[in-house]
Amino acid sequence: MKTSSEIVAPSTPTGLLQFFADTQALVNAELDRLLPGESVPPSKVHGAIRWCVLAGGKRFRPLLTLAVGGAFGAAHKQLLATACALEMIHTYSLIHDDLPSMDDDDLRRGRATCHIRFGEAIAILAGDALQTLAFRTISEDRELSAVKRMQLVSEIARASGTPDGMVAGQAHDLEAESREVNAEELEQIHRLKTGALITAAARSGAIIADASASELAVITDYSAQLGLLFQITDDLLDITATAEALGKTPGKDMRADKATYPALYGIPATRVHLLKTHQAACDSLDALTQPTDLLRAIADFILEREA
Repeated sequence: MKTSSEIVAPSTPTGLLQFFADTQALVNAELDRLLPGESVPPSKVHGAIRWCVLAGGKRFRPLLTLAVGGAFGAAHKQLLATACALEMIHTYSLIHDDLPSMDDDDLRRGRATCHIRFGEAIAILAGDALQTLAFRTISEDRELSAVKRMQLVSEIARASGTPDGMVAGQAHDLEAESREVNAEELEQIHRLKTGALITAAARSGAIIADASASELAVITDYSAQLGLLFQITDDLLDITATAEALGKTPGKDMRADKATYPALYGIPATRVHLLKTHQAACDSLDALTQPTDLLRAIADFILEREA
């Protein structure tokens, strides 16, 4: 595995895939170090945590933290703990999202969901534990000042909860099932449910790197568009991709009568909206003087992803 100092921004599509692979390996190794071992009591909870976190996944949120922070000159060692904490928050949300009381899914990242393998009670506790471990990870990160750690805890807590975060988005998503929603409502659901944590991941990288207020505003705009792009792509893949490609059950949005872009607009119009959102994300970066090739390549990757 390459060390953090050896990971460089790519200059080609092939280089982007290598950058993804290198950063995923870096994050995976650090997550393995941070997570309690399965033999540590309570072993069932820790076994469930490791089953879910170390199952793979794109590591998109930590990758975005590393990419944005790197663009503004932060070292990987300053970014890594926060990047891993964001993956813990994301995984906790997936564990709870898959529960029978929520989306009731039995497949995630190509394997049995947490409650299927360990039972509902352990799955709930595993999610709870991951959320608290995420904030502990940030609060104990000695690579950052106490002031910056508090700033990051506030940033990620706000994006994870209510009224303007991931939990609020999930609540709105559940309330929208089996009823018509308008375009404004749908965008708000997507911006909160998926976009809020993606925006926090990008902003965290910029915060750690001491970006200016104007630069942080650009990253906020870019990542908000990126989060929307990510969820619209998810909406399309839920209809067009296979379970093998997705690593989760396709078609569940339609079966649950979820509020999605294809449900509201149809597939052709959704693809047009996808392209416009991608362009808006890339255009927002024009205001930066820092190198933005990697951030633009990430937007391209989301647009073209097939899983």
